Amino acid sequence: MTAMRWGYSTGTCAAAAGKAALQRLLADGDIDQVSILLPSGNRAAIPVASSQLVEGSDTAVAEIIKDGGDDPDATNGMVIAAQVTLLDHPEIIVEGGPGVGRVTKPGLAVAVGGPAINPVPLAMIRTAVGELLPPGRGVRVVISAPEGERVARKTMNARLGITGGISILGTSGLVRPMSQEAYLDSLIPQIDQALALGHGHIVLTPGGLGARMAQEQNIPEEAIVQTSNFIGLMLDGCAQRRIQGVLLFGHVGKLIKVAGGIFNTHSQVADARREILAAHTALIGGGTQLIARIMQLNTIDEAPALLQEYGLERVWDAIAAAASERCQQRIGDGFKVGTVLYTLDGTILAYDREAAQLGRQMAWRLP
Repeated sequence: MTAMRWGYSTGTCAAAAGKAALQRLLADGDIDQVSILLPSGNRAAIPVASSQLVEGSDTAVAEIIKDGGDDPDATNGMVIAAQVTLLDHPEIIVEGGPGVGRVTKPGLAVAVGGPAINPVPLAMIRTAVGELLPPGRGVRVVISAPEGERVARKTMNARLGITGGISILGTSGLVRPMSQEAYLDSLIPQIDQALALGHGHIVLTPGGLGARMAQEQNIPEEAIVQTSNFIGLMLDGCAQRRIQGVLLFGHVGKLIKVAGGIFNTHSQVADARREILAAHTALIGGGTQLIARIMQLNTIDEAPALLQEYGLERVWDAIAAAASERCQQRIGDGFKVGTVLYTLDGTILAYDREAAQLGRQMAWRLP
């Protein structure tokens, strides 16, 4: 099997663009690649797509094509550009240009009003240009992404209150194929933002449908945190912060996996949905005929009607309680977790006692 190829973050590309533009300004010659210091202390050789001087000024621009390797990131293949201008004083100023988002809500690593360039990429940009600056000189670096506003629609930026473009991200400078790190860089800030906006109790939901349904239950949008498939890691993120309570709110086909101790719900990781449902059904008295029918289901969405046929709808209550118990075992006693299961047509299928308690406390409209 061929090994999957690693790539570089938008932060590394921004640092490379800044360094390439400054090198072109100082030496005026074609540049094939630049060497960038990564947070690990290693260096990476980044290809330069283009560089040129701005006639009649102490300014140059350079472009890097983001190579995310084999990771299916929305920013892969984008142009990340930098315009640099020499200054007569030793200061490195980094700004966001067209296509780089601007932060409009608190709780992120960047202050409200600032460009969406996270601290690690910001430090990488400053280090990269600092390696070339003559003594006593400084530089203004403007990072831009020509397709940033369009590509940002495929990211979590709107949900986080980042407007006008993409974020310049990356804690390691590298992108591992299908990496958890790349996803968590965009998912975890939702927790920090919810806390900053005063929401100690939050909803964790795998995707957009759950987010919309949670709002219909009177839950503020800012208190709803999308997890993608990384429910366990997002729970860990909550446990590391001042979260007071979590309502796990999701489609039964996702959260039934959590009831079985599966915290990464991607189908390529594990799929024991029928087995988990069969086990819980058997525990409350379901017979062998019903268990056999469960094991023949094509999708878990067929299961509610089947259990209703046998008068065993209470299985869903047991599964909701088991999901909460599994979460509690993972995070310890720092905060309570309740679970709500829903179907694709928007029906609330079941919720456990902890979910009801959280609902009463926060005035959520659970049925």
